[in-house]
Amino acid sequence: MSEVSAPGPAEGTRRARRGYLDWMRGLAVLIMIEAHVVDSWTRAADRDSWKYGWSTILGGFGAPLFLFLAGLSVVLSASAKFRKSGDRDAAWAAVMRRGFQIFVLAFVFRVQAWVLGMAPPWTLLRVDILNIMGPAIMVTAAMWGMARTTRGRYFTFALAALAMTFFTPIVRATALLAALPDPIEAYIRPIKGLTNFVFFPWAGFVFGGAVIGLAIDGVRTAASEARLNTRLFLTGAALAAGACVASFLPSPYPRSDFWTSSPAFFLLRTGLMTAAIGAAYAWESWVKLPRWSPMQQLGRTSLFVYWIHVEMVYGLITLPIHRALSLGQAWMAFAAFCVLMLVCSIAKSRAVEWWRWRRTIAPAEAGAASQSG
Repeated sequence: MSEVSAPGPAEGTRRARRGYLDWMRGLAVLIMIEAHVVDSWTRAADRDSWKYGWSTILGGFGAPLFLFLAGLSVVLSASAKFRKSGDRDAAWAAVMRRGFQIFVLAFVFRVQAWVLGMAPPWTLLRVDILNIMGPAIMVTAAMWGMARTTRGRYFTFALAALAMTFFTPIVRATALLAALPDPIEAYIRPIKGLTNFVFFPWAGFVFGGAVIGLAIDGVRTAASEARLNTRLFLTGAALAAGACVASFLPSPYPRSDFWTSSPAFFLLRTGLMTAAIGAAYAWESWVKLPRWSPMQQLGRTSLFVYWIHVEMVYGLITLPIHRALSLGQAWMAFAAFCVLMLVCSIAKSRAVEWWRWRRTIAPAEAGAASQSG
């Protein structure tokens, strides 16, 4: 289990990119859009219906899935960089820089929302998912670099994930944090008006995803990857079922709410997301997805889609339909909006390809033409 070098994989045993993980990211994008559209555009009269309740529960899986896949990607990215360079410190430092960039982007996003939405200045301090994702990625990368063996990394990530969830009810109830300034406390536990996400327990999904990333990174053949994903499906389903049963047992905490701070709900979602990865792998293997998939397209541009869609859904551009649609109309609007986001995603990818061509291929072609002339 010791990591003493950076050997490359056997020929043909690793894929440059796993399509089923991009498919999962695309699924996270769709769930995220559904959550925001239904929340922003559904009229008050439909918000007490059971259909709206289930729509909200479905939308609640978008954020944890993004965080879970972010943790998974940290391990795959750091490991790939290490195999390529042989420099462990450079590998985890590069991933840490990506986490820091996401943290900075969180504030750029808030400035954009403040300017376009004419929001009050205090909203610049609001803690959203990128504020949690960035630092969690940085911590995950650091833990990957400091642990020198795969076994040590499994233990570190699993312990961190469990600590984040099992300490959440305690952290939310303690009076010790009250002395902190509100903008700092808002990162640790919810403060009305300042908090959309907090480290406890949301960062735990990043650490949990890192555990799955270690497992996926460890496979060497297509057959072993198939066996692993079968185990992920079965293990995830068992974890979700066990957490569901545990949710009906008396809570060991004086104060704990199932939908927000309960470890049972955290483990339930973690189990379902783990099982979903195995199911996505099976879907990709059985259905034989085409070379271009709209789900994978959305997944590969997930940060871009997140960036542009929030202002469209909650901002001034759609103000006339805020809280004005029936639930059925909101779902139809969601479908149309997803098509729009797919078009934007494709346009973004084309623009990036054109820019790369302009920076590399076009100058080379111009130089060759001048020499031949």
